[in-house]
Amino acid sequence: MANPEHGFVGFEYLEVSAKRSMESMYVDGYRNFGWKFEGASAQEAGSGAVRLKFKRDRRIPSKAELTRLQRQFDACALEIEALERSRTTAAAIAAFTIGLAGTAFLGGAVFAYLNGLLPLMVVLAVPGFLGWIAPYFCYQKIRQRRTEQVSPIIEQKNDEIYSVCEQGCRLLTA
Repeated sequence: MANPEHGFVGFEYLEVSAKRSMESMYVDGYRNFGWKFEGASAQEAGSGAVRLKFKRDRRIPSKAELTRLQRQFDACALEIEALERSRTTAAAIAAFTIGLAGTAFLGGAVFAYLNGLLPLMVVLAVPGFLGWIAPYFCYQKIRQRRTEQVSPIIEQKNDEIYSVCEQGCRLLTA
């Protein structure tokens, strides 16, 4: 990347925060927009994300078009991350809600027992215990259903990313 006239190359630098599971996709994708991977800094505390460092020649040809394609790549990557998160979000909310309802029923059963109302205690304890057992199975079922809904969309976004990267690579080699 040396400038043949002066031997000087001016670089621009970029840091990107990416989920650990998406690190390879970012490194491979950004290469198609003229970026050279410099390395990754330490994982960000508690987020599961890592900071990726890149550099590229400031005088790269078709820079504006490459930047536009890079933004499109970033948007698709963020959508994939959101879709991946959505697999478990609804399932977790449903499981927590059922577990909380089960806890409320068991609390009612305890108060019924303390007041000597044994038949009411049994009536409240049964759904209470079911409310503690059912969340696991509900979580698994809802997550599986959501995964089946989201997988084709993720595949479509991956195809879009590959198309954008291919366009960027063609611009670099033209």
